[in-house]
Amino acid sequence: MKVLVIGATGYIGSAATQALERAGHQVVPFLRVGEVTPSRIASADFRVGDLTDASSLRRAAQSVDAIVHAGAPLGDWDADRDAVLALLEGLRDAGSSRLVYLSGTWVLGATTRDQVADETSPPRPIAIVHGRENVESVVRAHGGIVVRAGVVHGRGSGIPGLLVHWARETGTARYVVGEDPSPVWSVVHVDDLAELLALALTDARPGELLHGVGEPAVPVSDIARAADEAAGGPGQATSWPIADAVGDLGPAFAGALALSQVVTARRAAQLGWRPSRPTISEELRTGSYASA
Repeated sequence: MKVLVIGATGYIGSAATQALERAGHQVVPFLRVGEVTPSRIASADFRVGDLTDASSLRRAAQSVDAIVHAGAPLGDWDADRDAVLALLEGLRDAGSSRLVYLSGTWVLGATTRDQVADETSPPRPIAIVHGRENVESVVRAHGGIVVRAGVVHGRGSGIPGLLVHWARETGTARYVVGEDPSPVWSVVHVDDLAELLALALTDARPGELLHGVGEPAVPVSDIARAADEAAGGPGQATSWPIADAVGDLGPAFAGALALSQVVTARRAAQLGWRPSRPTISEELRTGSYASA
């Protein structure tokens, strides 16, 4: 298939591009004007536009068979919904509805150790993603597929990279704690997630929801200690009360980092998805985040 990839030059989108190409698809990057370079023009088919420009989205979607939307949110969920509607309109004109939209498990809100979230759990979005559940609903109502990723790690980037930066900056790793003094995160390696996006494109049912989670419940204290080792430290970490973290991070992001979740990926497993990359602790200690 000819697949338009939104966010093809970004952290997750670049991994998705590689996974799609390995699966035999022709990737067509959707680029902003500033991302168009002579080397890209010479080497690849691409489309140019902006997520705030509905006409450019419709034109791009009309010339492909499917879309993987792994672009960063615009910061306005109504605008993100409008962008998705424009993409779906273009696909419909092309006789397709195959759109895979990358979301995140933060729309599920907090869970407890005894209250595991799966694909049937109702959304209870935290502040930083409140409204994203409406974008998901639009995608699914039009036959698209939603993939909710846990905290993404790998390739030396993502939120774990921020923890490593804090450890290097302050001398000791730290992690935000709120109502739950021992939070856990649901996490996924970026390359495993990319393979799920490619699998969803061909194997998921129209309107389906999949969770992209490789490890359902990793103690954040363990992640922070591994980040300390990645920064060259002895593997120590201290908790950072959310009331203090808000001043540096803002209430929405601090609240997201303090969120405790246990999320499973039952439906993705039924499709044959088998995460195989290193765990988040392994990746931090000896992988892409580790100090040289």
